[in-house]
Amino acid sequence: MKTFLPWIEDEALVSAVEHLVKKALGAKADAEANFGKNVIDPFSALFELSGFEIDVPTWIKSETARQAQKTLQNHIGDFHQRILGAVSGWEDMKTGSVIDLVNHERKIIVELKNKHNTISGGRLADVYKTFEDLVMPKSSHYKGYTSYYVAIIPKTKRRYDKTFTPSDKTKGSKCSENELIREIDGASFYQLVTGQKYALKELYLALPKVIAQITGKTLSDSDRQGLIGFFDEAFS
Repeated sequence: MKTFLPWIEDEALVSAVEHLVKKALGAKADAEANFGKNVIDPFSALFELSGFEIDVPTWIKSETARQAQKTLQNHIGDFHQRILGAVSGWEDMKTGSVIDLVNHERKIIVELKNKHNTISGGRLADVYKTFEDLVMPKSSHYKGYTSYYVAIIPKTKRRYDKTFTPSDKTKGSKCSENELIREIDGASFYQLVTGQKYALKELYLALPKVIAQITGKTLSDSDRQGLIGFFDEAFS
């Protein structure tokens, strides 16, 4: 059944959202339970109190939220992998695999990250080399496949689908252009997977409804509009 979105079954969408909601609740509980077990930077706390004009209880609340947010963000990429892997023709290769997603019919393999800065610049060459070892050798199962390095949240709003040529510090130059080794932004990749130009925004707009179904909590109209503004700032 497809009540929320035309390109993914409700069961798969709800399951992915429910998994992430549980991770969020767990991150919050862990941050509160373990606050202070990691060494607190007292200098940072001092200058934040002074510069942000807040008191200690407010700082503790903010720091706890920051720690929980950091944990949650580690799971956002996994959420997108679950969503995209549930689209017809696509397969989620799960955590620990060399690649994240594959579509054998369209001959595509994917390395997916949530943000453009998830991997440091020096390690991007390693991603390139992994792709090269998968799509170029005649003996490889993925010989001739097109490989994509996906950053769901790009560095700029501009959409792109281009050859992936990160700097290789071992060679002192950029990796060679190869039409089978590409990089793409999140909105464009969602379009590539689903065939829907605005699939990523469709997902974002559907999520509050799914979350409300799972948790019973609904967003106010003002919060909903504010969040849509954040999305448009990132992807317009």
